[in-house]
This record gives sequence, structure tokens and C-alpha cells, in this order.
Amino acid sequence: MISNLEKEITLRFLKARKNDGFLNVISIFSFIGISLGVAVLIIVMSVMNGFRTELIKKIVGFNSHLTIKSYDQPIDKSKTETKNLKSISKNIMFSNSGEAIILKNKTSKGIVLRGYLSNDFSKLDIIKNKNFKGNKLNLDKNSISIGNELSFSLDLNIGDEITILSPSGVETIIGSMPKQKTFIVSSIFNTGLAEFDNNIVLINLSTLEEFFDFQQQQRNLEIYLKNPKNIEKQKFEFQKVFDQEFVYSWADMNSSLFSALKVERNVMFIILSLIIIVAAFNIISGLTILVKNKTKDIAILKSIGVLNKSIIKIFFLIGIIIGTSATIFGIFLGVTFSLYVENLRQFLSSTFNISLFPEEIYFLSKMPSEINPSSILIISICSIFITIVVSIFPALKAAKLDPIKALKYE
Repeated sequence: MISNLEKEITLRFLKARKNDGFLNVISIFSFIGISLGVAVLIIVMSVMNGFRTELIKKIVGFNSHLTIKSYDQPIDKSKTETKNLKSISKNIMFSNSGEAIILKNKTSKGIVLRGYLSNDFSKLDIIKNKNFKGNKLNLDKNSISIGNELSFSLDLNIGDEITILSPSGVETIIGSMPKQKTFIVSSIFNTGLAEFDNNIVLINLSTLEEFFDFQQQQRNLEIYLKNPKNIEKQKFEFQKVFDQEFVYSWADMNSSLFSALKVERNVMFIILSLIIIVAAFNIISGLTILVKNKTKDIAILKSIGVLNKSIIKIFFLIGIIIGTSATIFGIFLGVTFSLYVENLRQFLSSTFNISLFPEEIYFLSKMPSEINPSSILIISICSIFITIVVSIFPALKAAKLDPIKALKYE
């Protein structure tokens, strides 16, 4: 327990005095350093968490949650009619894909054609996106749906015609020639990921199979789950049913990306924690100077019967108060900046005419931020723990002070 005397002396030592000018400067810098360290950590962790969440949302929103690929036999869709699989599935549809070349206005570009049956097209999540333009109901044999980035780069609008070349050859009198087919742009989608919008094109599945000389037994089965985040457990349920097929998830396809994000987040946490550690060491300097300045006061307190453990408590409390208040202020600062980080990015970009968080590199159109209470709690605990550790040495030094020697020359 802390007595009223200990509290009163602690508050008295914390108050600024004219002859404590340099000490006050050190305390202020300690406070600012810890606050900024905590704030920067919260901002960086929030942006990293937001980036990961948005990336998952975009990837899961455009790609199937689970894909079942056959080795040699056609996939039996009726196997998904079991009660267990139906309870976790939202949509199940056939698909296939292949690489081709798109031609428009003497410009050529490599793309990935992804095929769906006409009645399955409207079930895709990107079709329900408010930024989707064009026909949402079906995808007939001569129609094609492209991403908004591809429409910008090739100057395409709904109703325009484009030509696509297939790697599959057609035998002619002059030899083998690549298949060529003209499509009409029926819709334009926007996934929010520039990589997808610029490289993936949707067409009718029957047309794709004819275009690439695929067989129906080569079709993949795409599974869209009700809860795509809990992917491993649900993947196992499908693997038990489709034990002769290859089953993989969106997490498997992007495992290296998310592993890199996790490593980067952990490294950033360690590096930025050094800011707090460096700032916290200023507390040692401040408290050591405070002990030196208060030598007479400590000696008087000891001479009137104040115990050593009370002296330790007093100087320990001073360090804790500085560190805790700085941590709380840092949390406020970090949360505020995290909430308005996108507004700040737009302001800096327009003011200095620079591109912060470019879409073509980070795949997202705006800087995401997700405040995670558990991350804030961990940062706060680490900050206060560091403060506690660095406050121990000056407090012990104050307790060891000999009152006779201290008052000898007073």
C-alpha cells in the first residue's frame, strides 16, 4: 500500500521548480518520447492490420474460398449435397481458366480468362458490388466482363468489341494458327485490387472450353463459404468428401504473401519498440538527476524516520507516473491518427503533390486502418513494463543514500 505521506511527497517532487530547469526538460523529453513511440506503434500496427484485413476481403471477395480440382475424372457436384457441406456453403459453381492475349487498337496484353456458367455469373460477390456496371443477370457466349483498370488501359466501354487470341491452334492451309474470337464488353467490375482488375477477364464457361479445347471433365468446382475466415476446418470437411481430388483454399494460394505480412508486422513492432526503450532510458537520467537534486530532502526524510522502502516507493512512483501518463497520451494520439490516417494521406498527397501509398504497388485504392484493442493492450503493457524496469535503479539508489553524509556539508 501507498501511504498519504508517500503520495504527497511524490506529487511535491513532480511539481516543477525554478532550480529544476534541466530536470524538467529531461522529464518532458521522456514524456514526449514515450508518447510518440506508443503512438507510432499503434498507427503502424493499425495500418498493417487494416492492410491485411482489406487484402483478405478483396482476395476472398473475388476468388473462390475453396477450389476442387480433378486429376482425371469429372467432379461429382452431387457430393456437396450432404447436410454438413450445405450448412457451411453459400454458393457452389463450376469454373475453368486459361491464359490468352487481348487485342484492341493495335495494343496487345496478356490476360487470364476465367469462365463461369451463365446462371452462376450473377452469384459472384463482385457482381453485387455497387461499382459494378453493365449486365448483372447473365454472361452469354459472345459477352465478356472486364475489370475497370483494364477498361482504362485499353480505353474500353460497355458495348465495345475486343479480339482475343487463344494459344490453342486451328489448322489452316498455311499451317497452325491461334484461335481468334471477337467479344462484346457486357459489363465492367471493380474488385478494389488493381492486379485483378487489370489482368482477369470473365467469360462464359462453354465459350472458354471451346476456345481452349477444354473438356467438361476438366472443370473445377468453386466453393463459396458462409464464413471464409475459418478456412482450415472447412477445407478439411471438403477433403473428407472429395478425397480423390485436389482441394485448396484462398489461404493456400496466398500463403507466402500473408506470411510475409506477418513477419513484416512483427519486425516493425520490434524495431519501433526501440523508440519506447530509448525514451524510457531518459527516465533513468531524469530520476538520477532528481535524486541528486533532492539529496537534502531525502536525508531529512530519512532523519525523521521515513523508511527506505518508502523512499523507493516515492521515486518508483515518479517514474511510473511519467511512463503511464505518457503511454495514455500516446494511445490517444495513436488512435486519433489511426482513425484519420486516410484523410492525412490525402492532405499530404495534395499539399506536397506526392503519391503516398500508390495503388499499383499496394493493390489498394486507399490507406486502410484497423484499430485492434489487443494490439493496443500489448503495446501499453510493454510500454509500462519498460517504464517499471527503468524506474527501479534510481529508486534503489535514492534508498541507499546515507543521510549523515548528505547533511554533512549542508
